[in-house]
Amino acid sequence: MKALFFDGQNPSLISVSKPVPEAGEALIHVRYAGICTTDLEILKGYMSFRGIPGHEFVGVVEESPDPEWHGKRVVGEINIGCGTCPACLAGLERHCPNRRVLGILNKDGAFAEYLTLPVKNLRKLPFSISDKETVFTEPLAAALEILEQVKIEPDFFVTIVGDGKLAQLIARVLTNLGVKPVVVGKHPEKLKRFANQGVATFLADEISLSNQDVVIESSGSPDGWELALSL
Repeated sequence: MKALFFDGQNPSLISVSKPVPEAGEALIHVRYAGICTTDLEILKGYMSFRGIPGHEFVGVVEESPDPEWHGKRVVGEINIGCGTCPACLAGLERHCPNRRVLGILNKDGAFAEYLTLPVKNLRKLPFSISDKETVFTEPLAAALEILEQVKIEPDFFVTIVGDGKLAQLIARVLTNLGVKPVVVGKHPEKLKRFANQGVATFLADEISLSNQDVVIESSGSPDGWELALSL
């Protein structure tokens, strides 16, 4: 199969053997894969990853230990816990200290014709959602998890620090909740996309907010972290 392989220096399109599923895993034919900022950071050395990157995907199951999954269109939870540590036994496999992460840590990812994942990591998709929409499932899940971690009421003052793709998804999740978030960023052209959705925006060097109920840091930068703390 064809795959984008990263050797630690340069990415290259190569031919490799189709992956062989481990016990409990399914073989998935990739239909679409999204490019995340994490993938770009991997090319700069993040996580010292070597192999096939990519973790945002939609695909079709070709092989599975459970026949019910054959032919199903799926996305997948990207974290693969060890299954035996205290975190895994408490249902927190995403926080397993020994976990593998699809296309990020010790697990070849979605920039290839095929990938493998444990069947328990798969999520079936409704046919009403297109592949191009569905490929956003993983980053959208990251935005939605905020509401699992923190209680946010519609009348809260909420600021999102960062103006990238994740911030876009977070803003839409909060807006659907009835919150009116404010987005703070450094790029006028990106902030304009939020304004087009009716979301208030500030440039980072012009912000005049204080005493926010909730601040969500989505820039991934030291400056963004410092700004979030100051708010």
